[in-house]
Amino acid sequence: MNVLTSITVLGFLIFFHEMGHFLAAILQGIYVDGFSIGFGPSIIQKKYKGITYSFRAFPLGGFVSFPDEELNNIDPKDPNLLKNRPIIQRVVVISAGVFANLILAYIILILNVTTVGIPSDPEPGILVLATQPEKAADIAGLEAGDKILKIEANTLGVGDQAVSTLVKEIQSSSEKSISIEIERNGLFKEITLIPRKVDGKGAIGAQLQPNISKETKKTKDFYELFKYSNNEFLSLLANTLQGYKGLITNFSSTAQQLSGPVKIVEIGAQLSEQGGTGILLFAALISINLAVLNSLPLPLLDGGQLVFTLIEGLRGKPVPAKVQMGVTQSSFFLLVGLSVLLIIRDTSQLSIVQRLLNQ
Repeated sequence: MNVLTSITVLGFLIFFHEMGHFLAAILQGIYVDGFSIGFGPSIIQKKYKGITYSFRAFPLGGFVSFPDEELNNIDPKDPNLLKNRPIIQRVVVISAGVFANLILAYIILILNVTTVGIPSDPEPGILVLATQPEKAADIAGLEAGDKILKIEANTLGVGDQAVSTLVKEIQSSSEKSISIEIERNGLFKEITLIPRKVDGKGAIGAQLQPNISKETKKTKDFYELFKYSNNEFLSLLANTLQGYKGLITNFSSTAQQLSGPVKIVEIGAQLSEQGGTGILLFAALISINLAVLNSLPLPLLDGGQLVFTLIEGLRGKPVPAKVQMGVTQSSFFLLVGLSVLLIIRDTSQLSIVQRLLNQ
């Protein structure tokens, strides 16, 4: 049921993205002849007012199609064809899907804050969410649920600043001993960490976050509501952009953290177990990721089409069809190849597959 929920959320986000393109076109009087959710053969198809609406076999995608003047017996110079519209109008159509996903993510975050509330003020220290086996934190005896209160006898403080202080100390102390004080089940204990050198910096293999209570509180007014929602939105967007930037600046390391469709569905299923809050968080996160992904300058994505359109605006004429075809085919094989690799990797990592392999 949780897997079905995450697939449904993905389908809705893709629908919203394509709806952005669709509305941007028809509201400007531009011809549209198809609106599809998914790829592959149609499962459900309905034609209404010259537009074919369809739901296809593989729902992780979608498209809005524009008529071919030759096949539809349309005058090639008809001003209502997308290609004949001014550059700015075409840019609006191409960019609408990205903006639709960003707007949706923001609305979701506001809805989540309105219904659930915001976290209570952080308490002193840093909470350990998880540790990786055989890494420095695990070897030192650090456990999930521990609260790190001091480092080298210095109190860490509260919130993100405390996490930042600890992380900086760890990164600058590769292969050196660090003394920390933790609280575990009401008892205080000192532990010695020896960060290992990873990519030139110290690392302990632990997931950390501010020591925030699970309890939430209602926002006092609209100012607090929008202030918190803005911060959450900008934080998710910044982290997403940073992740995609890492694919360029540090591909070998970042690629290991890349998730394909299978992993995304699994993450969604796990978050949906937390109820409405988890589902909303998953939807906001993936909606922002869809916006950033589609902004990449690859011809099969909105960003690539935007680049071709802007080049046409500068040149005063379209990019030669052969050039567009060559670049598009190259990006197609790149995206398909990457998707296949991620699906294979993510599937092999699913716990159910691992159990079968161990039998």
